[in-house]
Amino acid sequence: MESMKEKLTEYAQLLVRVGLNIQRGQPLVISSPVECAFFARLCAAEAYQAGCREVVMNWGDDELGRMKYLHAADEVFDTVPLWRRHFYNDYALEGAAYLAISASDPENLKGVDHSRIVRAQQASGRALKDFDRLQMCGGFPWCIASIPIPSWAKKVFPDLAESEAMDKLWEAIFQAVRITGDGRCVDKWHRHIETLAHRVEKLNQLNFKSLHYTNSLGTDLTVELPEDHIWEAGNDVTLSGRTYIANIPTEEVFTSPLKTGVNGVVYSALPLSHNGTIIDKFHFVVKDGKIVEERLQVLMTFFSPALFISSTRFSSSGAQKGPFLMLLLIVLPPYLALRRLTMNLSVRFFVLRVL
Repeated sequence: MESMKEKLTEYAQLLVRVGLNIQRGQPLVISSPVECAFFARLCAAEAYQAGCREVVMNWGDDELGRMKYLHAADEVFDTVPLWRRHFYNDYALEGAAYLAISASDPENLKGVDHSRIVRAQQASGRALKDFDRLQMCGGFPWCIASIPIPSWAKKVFPDLAESEAMDKLWEAIFQAVRITGDGRCVDKWHRHIETLAHRVEKLNQLNFKSLHYTNSLGTDLTVELPEDHIWEAGNDVTLSGRTYIANIPTEEVFTSPLKTGVNGVVYSALPLSHNGTIIDKFHFVVKDGKIVEERLQVLMTFFSPALFISSTRFSSSGAQKGPFLMLLLIVLPPYLALRRLTMNLSVRFFVLRVL
């Protein structure tokens, strides 16, 4: 138990000191499920030790979220309360750091009317423009990380008892974030970011014209790259020059393709958990950078509106506006396929492979 406590403390230190790079006098907003309150407290304690001015909590709950989508009045999903707009936008304008502890039942919203989810996302996009703009341009540091909860652990390890599944998922997460109990994970992450920087440098030197992806499932996708395209890694810098890491763990090395130069078909190799629903065995047919065919009905009723919304946003690498896919080369253990891996900065295409 002592070893576990040390690992949890080290994890909190990693998120606050490296992921967010919290500065003295800076406020911190932590979004966390109520099930993860013990870890949110560890992160808050670490932030105060680093000189954080104030830690503000934003709690969430799977069961209450599901109740809302099932039973709330229909008009609720087309608006965002004024207090919530101020909460996100005002702290973002103030330069607060944002930590999201991501942990949810992968099928929490199974059976929910997906149009309600899409409408709520659309309303949020309209109401939180300052937050979204500053998040995407480096206006404040932000970091997303996960810890296990029983409903997630049992989905990943269905044949194990709940306690064993939790232990296995903790073990997998600690491995992914480079925590072994030796107290050196911060140093390991600094070296890891240097490794990613070397990969970015090599990819920029190669100056590929196009990338071609195939696999045994039927994926056959050609991705043309713009002239003088730039590869980037998972770490970033705020407008004030402070480094941060938006996702822990991250193995991201990514660029933006030519927006009309993506053609072919891509098949899912692992299940995807998206907004409380697990989607498996689907494929996209892409022509001239646009998704023109989707295999599963659930994708046609749920993903298509979300893709349309996201396709009009700028990418963080400065790609021009328009429907496009963002290409990422990432290394992830299979259990992370049950995490929500997409973000609202663009439509992203994820390739799971070992570099």
